[in-house]
Amino acid sequence: MAKAIVAYATISNHPLAAAAREGRSMGPEDDTYIGYVLSDVARLMRTVFDRRVRDIGLTRAQWLVLTRLYRRPGSSQTELADMLEVDRASAGRMIDRMEKGGWVERRADAGDRRVKRLYLMPEARRIHARMWAIAETTVDDALAPLSLLERTRFAGLASRVKEQLQSLAGADLALAPAAPALRARAGGTS
Repeated sequence: MAKAIVAYATISNHPLAAAAREGRSMGPEDDTYIGYVLSDVARLMRTVFDRRVRDIGLTRAQWLVLTRLYRRPGSSQTELADMLEVDRASAGRMIDRMEKGGWVERRADAGDRRVKRLYLMPEARRIHARMWAIAETTVDDALAPLSLLERTRFAGLASRVKEQLQSLAGADLALAPAAPALRARAGGTS
C-alpha cells in the first residue's frame, strides 16, 4: 500500500499526493482531507437525490424504509429499526405514517401473533422502482468524471473502508456498556 501511495504521489498533482511527497499527512486545514471529502460527497449525494425525488412525495428516510423492505420483505419493526439505525419508537412512527399513506402493511407473524411483519404495498413497489432509477441516475451523474476502471476501483476501495468501519463499529459496541434503550430493544419482540 505504501508503494502505491508513493507511486501515486510522484505522478499526481492532488493535494494528498503533494502531502505524501513532502512527508506530511493532511490536516484539518486541507479542503481535500479525506474525512471532509467523504462527508461532503455523502451530503451532496443526499442533496441531489432529495431534489430529484421531491415531486414523488417521500422523504429519504421513507425511501430507505422502502428499500429495506424491498430487500427484506416481512421484516419486523425491530429488524427494520436496526437496519435504519434508529430506535423502535422512531421506526414505529415512520411505519405508522407509511401505513396510513398506503405504502406498507403490517401482518401478524405466523409463529408469534405479537410480532407484526412489514410488507410493501403494490404502489410502494412502483414508487421504489421509480426512486431506484433516480438513485442510479444520481450515482451515474456523480461518477461521470471517472472511467469505468476508476469507478470499479472506487467501489472496491469504498466497500473495504465500509467493512472496516462496520468492524470498528461492532468492536466499539462490544466494548461499550449497553444503553438501557439497546437492552430494551434486544429483549423486544416486535
